[in-house]
Amino acid sequence: MFVRFLKNWTLPVAMVTGTLVYFLFARTPFLAPAKPLVNSVVSVLTPLLIFAQLLLTFCKVEVRDLKPKRWHGWLILFQLLACLLMALLLVYCPMNQVYHEVFEAAMVCLICPTATAAAVITGKLGGSASSLTTYTLLSNLLAAVTVPLVFPWVEPHADVSFLTAFLKILSKVFPLLLCPFLLAWFLRVFVPRLHAWLLGFHDAAFYLWGVALAIVSGQTVRSLVNSTAPVSVEWLIALAGLVTCCLQFYLGKRIGGHYKERISGGQALGQKNTVLAIWMAYTYLNPLASVGPGSYVLWQNIINSWQLWKKRKREEARPLE
Repeated sequence: MFVRFLKNWTLPVAMVTGTLVYFLFARTPFLAPAKPLVNSVVSVLTPLLIFAQLLLTFCKVEVRDLKPKRWHGWLILFQLLACLLMALLLVYCPMNQVYHEVFEAAMVCLICPTATAAAVITGKLGGSASSLTTYTLLSNLLAAVTVPLVFPWVEPHADVSFLTAFLKILSKVFPLLLCPFLLAWFLRVFVPRLHAWLLGFHDAAFYLWGVALAIVSGQTVRSLVNSTAPVSVEWLIALAGLVTCCLQFYLGKRIGGHYKERISGGQALGQKNTVLAIWMAYTYLNPLASVGPGSYVLWQNIINSWQLWKKRKREEARPLE
């Protein structure tokens, strides 16, 4: 019974666990000496978990299926235009500092590229991991070019060159995305037995993502708790994260559905690389804007949990039809 509960509610359990573990370490004095060790383990474990889950996911992807599709172009266009619209409002429309931070948070959530682990959830929901992987590559290229050009225009004090920022974003995202993909391709071609063996563990990618989500949830709660901003401002910024999250999942599903890839479209536009988004906000914008992508972690995984619950209910009802 307990194992089935964990299987059905992996994402909510992961978020709650990460939150509880953070408060356990934050509120328990005798655990304080262990914090540096825990932080070191987390910094190493998180990329390893993401690498492992992507490797298992990419083992199922055929290289010939990785080709741009028309719905990819529409989603890229939306991300670009939405980011530019937010930038124009911030530059040319007078507004107080609070609303400025809210719009900055929305801009980060809109231009932020697709999460490298989105293929895991897409596969679990029955979507196309190959289409999602192609869009992940495209959206990361878009962010790598657009963010260094647009964000310094919004916050001119950000003293980071285009080339430095471009390479920084690529260095954070592409190795983690490309290395497991290249390894999966290498194993498929040159070590087929090991590749076939790994295919037997493809469902484990989802649970590895659950562990990574627990870690990210704890880090998000820590950033919110340690923020010095008024609670009302944090709630407004978190609301901006919620609005952009719902909007992008909705539009992604509508556009993807038009091309018979509703699940892949929704995950491609809605599930974001929030760790990268938080870094972008800290680097270019008011650091308080990072609360937006920080809250986005919660919103997108609530939606993912709801989608998985709906899929499970449909599967349970199918024999009764």
